[in-house]
Amino acid sequence: MRTLITTAAILAASLALVSTSPAQAPQSFRVISPIFGQLVSFAMPSNFVAVFENTKGGHYIREAVLKGETPERWTQMITVIGEKGMTLTQGASPEALAGSIAGGFKSACPDSFAAQPLGATNFGRFEGFVAVIGCGRVDSGPTRHSETALLVTLKGTTDYYTIQWAERGPESDEPPVNDERWQTRLRELGPIELCPIVPGEAAPYPSCVSKSGD
Repeated sequence: MRTLITTAAILAASLALVSTSPAQAPQSFRVISPIFGQLVSFAMPSNFVAVFENTKGGHYIREAVLKGETPERWTQMITVIGEKGMTLTQGASPEALAGSIAGGFKSACPDSFAAQPLGATNFGRFEGFVAVIGCGRVDSGPTRHSETALLVTLKGTTDYYTIQWAERGPESDEPPVNDERWQTRLRELGPIELCPIVPGEAAPYPSCVSKSGD
């Protein structure tokens, strides 16, 4: 398991990268991916590159790390997860999904777990929840380290989606869940959008590109 908050993996889905500045290397680029029932769109910092993508049953995952790093050895990772048909699950909500992920995280580090809920929010017309969760000490990976993640959960039309920006650092008694950089990173990922899949439309998905630019 590459990250503490990543579940099992998945089937290849197409990925559209739309540069924010054609004249020069952008600070970020727009990622638009068809994941189950909708297009998932957000801004990816230009120093990240996708290194893994898969679908298995109703679970989708894609991982991106800093250029030069690997899925096994990384300092930062942005993970996108889709859960097919989860809106039909009784009791499901963005906050409940975030709590479930946080609970799995806590089980890996009960003595050094910390969380900072940033609260419910809407992404366009879709409900979401944002939190920062982390472990001060974990043993997965090459060495013992801390692992902290900005966690965004979204309730789509039929499916649920998660975007996570994780960072590994030196082990500590408590992960830096209150650090201001998580708010900065949330802004860097925006706008986070869910768009309808238009029949016959191919990458770069102009209907969602124009929406994201509004």
